[in-house]
Amino acid sequence: MAQLTAQYGDVTLAEDVLADAFASALATWPVRGVPDSPEAWLMKAAARKAIDAARKAGTATRHARIARPLMRSADMPPSERDGSIDRDRRLELMFLCAHPAIPAPAHTALMLQTVLGFTAEDIAAATLESPAAIGQRLARAKRLLAKGNIPFAIPPDHIRRERMAAVLRAIYAAYTSGWENIAGGTDPVTGLASEAEWLARCLIRQVPDDAEAKGLLALILYCESRRTARRDDAGCYVPLNDQDTALWDEARIREATTLLTDASRAKSPGRFQLEAAIQAVHAARRQTGRTDWALICQLYQALRSTAPSAGAQIGEAAARLQAGEPETALALLDAIAGKDTAQHAPYWAVRAHVLYALGEVEAAHMALQQAAALTPDEATRTWLLARRKDT
Repeated sequence: MAQLTAQYGDVTLAEDVLADAFASALATWPVRGVPDSPEAWLMKAAARKAIDAARKAGTATRHARIARPLMRSADMPPSERDGSIDRDRRLELMFLCAHPAIPAPAHTALMLQTVLGFTAEDIAAATLESPAAIGQRLARAKRLLAKGNIPFAIPPDHIRRERMAAVLRAIYAAYTSGWENIAGGTDPVTGLASEAEWLARCLIRQVPDDAEAKGLLALILYCESRRTARRDDAGCYVPLNDQDTALWDEARIREATTLLTDASRAKSPGRFQLEAAIQAVHAARRQTGRTDWALICQLYQALRSTAPSAGAQIGEAAARLQAGEPETALALLDAIAGKDTAQHAPYWAVRAHVLYALGEVEAAHMALQQAAALTPDEATRTWLLARRKDT
């Protein structure tokens, strides 16, 4: 998708010809077999579709001129194509989607769809918005991209920072899309977690002085360090407080700590540095055997001051509960607008535990039932329902 967009300068055209190429593959490959280089086959098919579309529109000469070098590139053997460069092109597309000509609310949604393949429903679930609103926003953004002469490239330093925040948000949204999707077995499914980590590393290579980019990668690494500990041998969900710290990946924790330390030297704490710092406090339990909940509460306060969000407020409520402040936790939850929580399982799970702590058992049962109903992961849902039964 990124290569096609770079070639044609038109996200919608790239989506259309790639979809047509996939359709051709579905019709052809079951009969003739999968080609030796499926990606090259798809790129050539997409180029042919682009020429056909241009011919119908009366602009065949222009698109044929564009398509030929793309088809030659698709013919190259894998050894002659630098995979890291191909991956980095996705970052260029992400920066393109964050162009100031496009309304800021559409930036992250456009990246998630065009670069990472999210549907409007997926994006809505990640951003706590309606699919209809996301769909309209995407359609308007693509029309603007098609009309504008927007360069496909990492922007120069003097304008990069104004787009960086949207790129970081999209990479993190891609990471969290795989958070619950960790089926047991020797080959766990991790959604886009590994892709998000790769993109975060590529971003740091492109902009090595950006503290928030380092904070994002540190955050991902801290969370990934605990992946294997989030299920027991039977595949059952294990909450963070009950995880065996011996199972945490020490190498990832060390790398994350180094990144966060480097980022802190810029003395410009932002959202992802603060979120990584919260995870660093959790990681310290591997050495100390305890969690400093008071410090976590302070970090959440700083996070809400720097980057207010429903997620940060829910996180602070959970930390306040662990620190022995259930009344404060409930006040934080009550202050969140209903539209931001109605379909958000973590909100209802935290609310249930807060209500249990306050002795409001019936209301807690209802909240826990709501959390389970909204949780797509079966192991987490089973754990929630068991918690309701045991209370």
